Parts: sequence; C-alpha cells; structure tokens
Amino acid sequence: MTRIVVTGAAGFIGSNLIKGLNARGINDIIAVDDLTQGDKFRNLADLKIADYLDASVFYDMFASGSFGQVEAVFHEGACSDTMETNGKYMMDNNYTLSCSLFHACQKRGARLLYASSAATYGGSDTFREDPIFEHPLNVYGYSKLLFDQRMRRECGIDFHRSIAGKISQVVGFRYFNVYGPREQHKGRMASVAFHQFNQFKAEGKVKLFGDYGGYGAGSQMRDFVFIDDVVAVNLWFFDHPAKSGIFNLGTGRAQPFNDVASSVVNALRAVQGQAPLPLQDIIAQGLIEYVAFPDALRGKYQCYTQADLTALRATGCDHPFSDVQSGVEQYVQTLTSQPSRI
Repeated sequence: MTRIVVTGAAGFIGSNLIKGLNARGINDIIAVDDLTQGDKFRNLADLKIADYLDASVFYDMFASGSFGQVEAVFHEGACSDTMETNGKYMMDNNYTLSCSLFHACQKRGARLLYASSAATYGGSDTFREDPIFEHPLNVYGYSKLLFDQRMRRECGIDFHRSIAGKISQVVGFRYFNVYGPREQHKGRMASVAFHQFNQFKAEGKVKLFGDYGGYGAGSQMRDFVFIDDVVAVNLWFFDHPAKSGIFNLGTGRAQPFNDVASSVVNALRAVQGQAPLPLQDIIAQGLIEYVAFPDALRGKYQCYTQADLTALRATGCDHPFSDVQSGVEQYVQTLTSQPSRI
C-alpha cells in the first residue's frame, strides 16, 4: 500500500490534494497540520486519512522513521500570509523547517513535492524559473525563494542529481493565484473570487481596487489557476518520479481582476435564473465598486503575473488549464451547493 504524507493537510491546497489522492483509492495518508484554528477541521471531515499528527511533533517523528516507508511527502504546510511581517516566524516555518524535511525525506527515501510561490518573482515582469527574474517584494516571497535556492544547491544544476536518481525526487511548484473550494478558513488571504462571492451575496455588488501601477480600475492582471488544475499537476509529477525541478503552476494566461468579478456576478446571476451581463453593463449597474488602492500594499503588490509554462511543458505535462470564466463558474456552483464552504 502506498503511504503518503501531506503537510498543511487541513489547509486549502493540502486538503484538495488529499481529495485527489482519495479519488485514486489512496487512503493511507498521514495528515499533518496545526488545528489551533479549529474550524479547519471541516476540510478533513469528508476525507479518508490513516492518521493525523500535529505539526509540532511530526517532523522529528518522521526524521526518526516512526512512520515506516513513506512514498512521498506533499509539503503544503507553511505560513502563506503574504502580509506577515515577522521575518523570524516566516523563515522558521517556510525555510528552516522545509530544509529539515528535505533531509529527512532523503534519509528515508521519500519523494518531496513542495509548495513554492509566484511571490518569488515579486517585482519582475518575467515569470520564468530563472534566478535573474526572482525579486521578491516581501519576506514571504523571500522565504520561498531561499528554499528554492537551497534545493538548487542540494539537487544540482537543473536538478540533475535528482533526475539521475542519486537523490529522491524533488519538485517545487510555484503556485500563482489559486482559487477554489476549501479556502473558507483563509480570511484575508482567501482568493478574490471567494471574497467577491460573499460580497455579492451580502451587498449585491463586488469590490475591486481602482487605478494603480499604470493599470486602470480592476485591470491589474494575474494568472488565476483553479485548484483542480493544481491538484492534477501535482499528481502528474507524483506519477512521474523521474521528473524533478522547480516549475511554475499557473495557466500561462493572465486575466484582469475585472474578469474574476464579472464571472462571479454572472455565475450568481445564473443561479438566480438571470441572463449574463457584459462587463460594461455590470459596471453601469453598480455591481462592481472600485475602491482606493490601500497604502499598506503600495510597493509590495504584483500588478501583473503570468506563468511561463515552458519548463512545465518540457517535462511532458500537457494538462489543460481552466480559464477564469469556467473555473469561477465551477467554484460558485460548489459554494452555492455547499454552504459549509462559504
């Protein structure tokens, strides 16, 4: 039986990975998290796992071999709050702990598939997995970049040591703007689509940032990637243990925040039996409210991201990605049918 570890298991991406593994009949899963925020239990309640451990005890136990042979570790456990300013806390969680886990995986012969972030690119206007384009704007992005850099040193240039089988598989995924079910616990760090769904339900309109960074109101652009696609790519690499490296995980297609807003509005209108509206009509009817760009984000905000998928596609991974319109429609249907996910 295949034994898997998922850290950050009660979180957004971690719980969806477990759902994806369960769909394959893989249930021998050790879920690792910190449930101090108790309402995250909802993300695990409908999933099949073999055991749960608090993050405070797992890492030492894993290093000592307490869990026998583990095939792979999906490492999603980290501080993902891009607004967190406590650098010591961020580095302890996102860098130091991840380094320890890497060494334990190599000692135990377990593969490591981990969460990096598009925040590693920061102020760059090119989003390719190359050090010359990596300029993080906050300590979160730096913590993720430093671990990527460490993996480059440990695994060799272009991860040749891992690809050659000298060390176990190591794959880092630079997640772009992920949205979808099981993010309801994330508060301010939940996706724009999630916040706008709740705004429209409560107020009959959604909110977006106004002009900033040379972009018009709602026209800042991000690479929005649906959670089902994130899971599919993770599992593709799980199925291909000879593939290692650091890879962008976005759609390769930037879309403006206005697309997210109009998709949320029209998906909810469809639920109410109403016809979709073009963006200009949505704006004219006051269904989008543009708010002043917050001072706290000035100089720390990516106005544009678009994943370069060249390296990902070169591995043979040809998974097709949902666009914002189709992904948001699926998401709104889930939120509407499952109130516990709101």
